[in-house]
Amino acid sequence: MLIPHLAFQFTSPGPILIELGPIAIRWYGLLIASAVLIGVTLSQYLAKRRNVDPELLGDLAIWLVVGAIPCARLYYVAFQWENYADNPASAIAIWKGGIAIHGAIIGGIIAALIFAKINKISFWQLADLVAPSLILGQAIGRWGNFFNSEAFGAPTDLPWKLYIPPQNRPPGLIEYEYFHPTFLYESLWNLLVFGLLMTLFFRGLKGKPKLKLGTIFLVYLAAYSGGRIWIEGLRTDSLMLGPVRIAQLVSLGGIILGVAGLSWLYLFKRSLPDVVSASERQSGDRADSKTP
Repeated sequence: MLIPHLAFQFTSPGPILIELGPIAIRWYGLLIASAVLIGVTLSQYLAKRRNVDPELLGDLAIWLVVGAIPCARLYYVAFQWENYADNPASAIAIWKGGIAIHGAIIGGIIAALIFAKINKISFWQLADLVAPSLILGQAIGRWGNFFNSEAFGAPTDLPWKLYIPPQNRPPGLIEYEYFHPTFLYESLWNLLVFGLLMTLFFRGLKGKPKLKLGTIFLVYLAAYSGGRIWIEGLRTDSLMLGPVRIAQLVSLGGIILGVAGLSWLYLFKRSLPDVVSASERQSGDRADSKTP
């Protein structure tokens, strides 16, 4: 019996979805907007399941967008400054691509810490509710790299491969047409992590021992970083600090922090430090859980 040969060749139709005169709607922007909308809806649903005011998560989403997107762009531009030095104004052209998820995570954490302090709610409670939405958003957002023909891997002849037009190929690799679709690898990995986080979330709602605050976010941090560290090794356009790939270095830190935090919770049986005390959380009007 003949076994069919499966081959998947990905070819981007281009970065622009629709052009209406001088207005261009780009795939990248559409995917980011979709990820935010889906993420807010999901986090509000999860908040209801944990008896937390869903409007709180809607407000937090605004803080996260304001904190994450500028930091994601700033992080990227800082390590690619030579490409923007002659035209600094182009550094704000985020719709053309060029954002770093690690920068977004850092900016989002800072925004969430401030938000938690103001609203007298545990940062870790918010982080656990947002983590599944975050990894799902990352899975969606990676397809923006596909449409922009960027963030791809080394040349490959595997049955699954990504065609890159000549103008987007790195110097020294112009003669190669097909490259590893690392956007796809990371998107699929993120979907697996999303499934794991959702399983953990609903585990506590099925009569099993309740997970400690911070568990879901720490698992996200370690699991996402674990996938990113090997996928990044395939890429041709990594942000570099000398001979070191920045994303791999930061991912290694994410794994260490995630494992250390989980060990603190379950081996040492201690609570994670928070920006608000237990007494402050009890006095917060909006942080109070809704009555089931």
